[in-house]
Amino acid sequence: MKGKRLNEEEKPKKKHIFLRIVVILLIILLILVIAVFATGSWYLNSKLDQINYVENVTRNEVSVDAQVEENLSGYRNIALFGLDTREDSFDDSRSDCIIIVSINNSTKDVKLLSVYRDTYVYVEGHGLTKITHAYAYGGPALALSTINRNFDLDITEFVTVNFETVRTIVNEIGGVQITVTSAEANSGSIPNIHSSGTYNLNGNQALAYARIRKIDTDYQRTERMRTVLSAIFTKVKGLSISSINSLLDTMLPHVSTNIPKDEITKLIPDILSYNITYSEGWPYETRGWSSDLWYGIPVTLESNVKELHETLFDETDYVPTETVQNISDRIINRTGYTN
Repeated sequence: MKGKRLNEEEKPKKKHIFLRIVVILLIILLILVIAVFATGSWYLNSKLDQINYVENVTRNEVSVDAQVEENLSGYRNIALFGLDTREDSFDDSRSDCIIIVSINNSTKDVKLLSVYRDTYVYVEGHGLTKITHAYAYGGPALALSTINRNFDLDITEFVTVNFETVRTIVNEIGGVQITVTSAEANSGSIPNIHSSGTYNLNGNQALAYARIRKIDTDYQRTERMRTVLSAIFTKVKGLSISSINSLLDTMLPHVSTNIPKDEITKLIPDILSYNITYSEGWPYETRGWSSDLWYGIPVTLESNVKELHETLFDETDYVPTETVQNISDRIINRTGYTN
């Protein structure tokens, strides 16, 4: 079927989940930093024990090209996955948000790349499909291998957050004050809110408010999520140490990772020195295509990967691996999209 090139007005629709996961993780990290400065590193160690550590996702279980690993040795690349299951679970779920965090070990510059969930890629054992499916098919190990194989990357570390974390945090801090417009109230989306006004929303209400669709544009939906997260952060800044302790006890079980506790401990002091220099969505060039489902086709995968390496790693004249070239050819043969 004939596809269409996504224009600049349509592309930002992909960004609201990206903003959600980044800000959720920033809130968690900032609370950890506050707690460490207030109480000492021993406190951090006791809190980190509550995170869900996935010990079976190691470098041996994740596909990485040897030449790519050598080329990217100066960078630490981490994948952030956001699940939106409406249940507090990490199992059998699609990753609605995929963010590649690339840290330059020398300069401490950080670049963020948000991969559109509908992007058409090759998933080992499942053929060409949406990249969001990889996490559901094989958990973080298959998701990481899929990213590495299709993008020529070396990522073996991940952090996963369920968006239900927002609901949990809001309830723990006693709600957040949000001003609701008439259109938002009349949407019927927010439980027990039927008219405009300023309310102290509980977790269910705040998450429902952030998820309101159709009454306006996706820009406004993104703004509603930022409004909720800003309200959370403002309230958290005024909490006592005992309240922060309770909040961490509530939040950290909602985080899953394979990064060892001692590595997280080493990262925390460096957070304030990191400088985010780049944030963008990927693929850079994409066209919509429908078959059994709607897909976002990288046009082409090879050229998008080339630009990715030039942007993230300053690799001018980068030549994608044979694996990427072969997958790119398969996508072209399947969709007919060459430019």
